[in-house]
Order: sequence, then C-alpha cells, then structure tokens
Amino acid sequence: MISLEGKTGLVFGIANDRSIAAAIAQQCHDAGATMAFTHLPDADPERPKARNRCLKVVEGWNPKLVLPCNVSDDAQLDEVFDKVRAEYGKLDFVLHSIAFASLDDLKVPTYQCSREGFKMAMDISAYSLLALAKRAEPLMTDGGSILAMTYIGGERVIPGYNMMGVCKAALECSVRYAAAELGPKNIRVNAISAGPLRTLAASAVGDFSAMSKLYETFSPLRRNITAEEVGSAGAFLLSPAAGGITGENLHVDAGFHAVAAPPEDAQE
Repeated sequence: MISLEGKTGLVFGIANDRSIAAAIAQQCHDAGATMAFTHLPDADPERPKARNRCLKVVEGWNPKLVLPCNVSDDAQLDEVFDKVRAEYGKLDFVLHSIAFASLDDLKVPTYQCSREGFKMAMDISAYSLLALAKRAEPLMTDGGSILAMTYIGGERVIPGYNMMGVCKAALECSVRYAAAELGPKNIRVNAISAGPLRTLAASAVGDFSAMSKLYETFSPLRRNITAEEVGSAGAFLLSPAAGGITGENLHVDAGFHAVAAPPEDAQE
C-alpha cells in the first residue's frame, strides 16, 4: 500500500479533469498527501477558465494554494515557491506535467520549425523541469521526489509528434542529469513514459483513435492503458515506496516500448 501521509507536494500541469497530472494527483490524495497546485494564468481574471478547470479537479481536497504560474517566467516561479515555503515550510515531491509547442511548429516537419518556436517549446517542455528542481531543492530538507511526464516519441520517431519528440528527448536527459546531481541530497528524479491517453495535449499531436488501435494490436498486453494506471505509477514514484529508484524512465504503456515487430496474431 502506497502511503503519502504527512507528505507535501506541488503539482504543475492540471489543465482539466482528463490531465495525466489530475490522475496522479488523485492517487496521491488518496494516499494521504497534502498538495499545492498551479494552473496557467488566465488572460481575463473575470473569467478564470484555467483556474476553474483546475479547481474542478482539486477543490474537494480543500487545497490551501491554487496558484497561477507561467513556468517560462522566473518571477512567477519564485512567487509560487515562496508561497509554498511560507505555507508548508518544506516539500516532499513535485510533479512536472507540462509541455507546449505552437501548432505552427508542431504541424510541420521538425527541420522546418522556427527558431523562436524551438526555443519556446524547449523552454516550457524541458528547461522548466530544471527550473522547478532548482527551486524545490532547498525545500526538500528531508529528501524528496521529482517526477516528469514523457512519451516514447522522445526515444523513437513517432509520425506527427515532431517537435515535441525533440523536447521529450531533452526532458528525459534532464531527468538523468538532475537525478545524478540531486541524488546526494536524497532527492530522486524520474519520468513516466505513458502510452496515449485522451488528454488536451494529445489532441494537438495526432489521431488518438489510430494510436490507441496501434497499442491494442502491438503491445504485449494487447490493450491501451488507463489514466488510473499512470496515476498509480506516478504516486508510487513520488512516494517513499520508490526510495531506491532514480534516473528512471518508467514506461507505462502496456509494454509497447518493448516491441520491435508486429506480433504473430496482429491484425492486418
């Protein structure tokens, strides 16, 4: 049984109730964790759509902090971590479930992406993990766990994933370096490489039905995954139960990553 009783976490990336971050946060809540949350800043404070979508997931847990944060803005990151320090005094885990590339750069071949689009996508999707780790480290006085979300498109070419695959490759490498650098402080850094889930982010990078069918046909389990399975794996890696695991890229994808050729019973 995973326990996060007495643990305090900070969650980045709940865009709505179908977000992977929401599934992981639910499992962490069920395991006893206390959490603070961030959401994208709303352009119109009178119509706080991003905040309301986040609150729809978390307000039943009575969180003390639900804060706007643009992770490409150092001042906003500093403010979030300052408020967490003031409210809780320390952190035990951080969930990074953030990625972005403009549609103009995502929908073209990778070699045709713009310079500015490349920099923005890398900043938000990869560098932000290091920015969070830098600010979390002083608060993880008893050690801690940092978890990022990735996809197999960071390891292999997935048609349609394009620029985001390059960003995920950088993110995964950042996980390994941060794990090595923060390990002496008993801070673990890992990633989950999840199979396709019908999230807001997934809608921008390809045909979900076709990808889900591919997993059902090719994966060793002959099915796609569920959000609950990713949530359970995430809560495990964030908990003391995974105390000996760091620098890991855990595939929660029904075994799809292990397959190099169609199985004999694959449908034509």
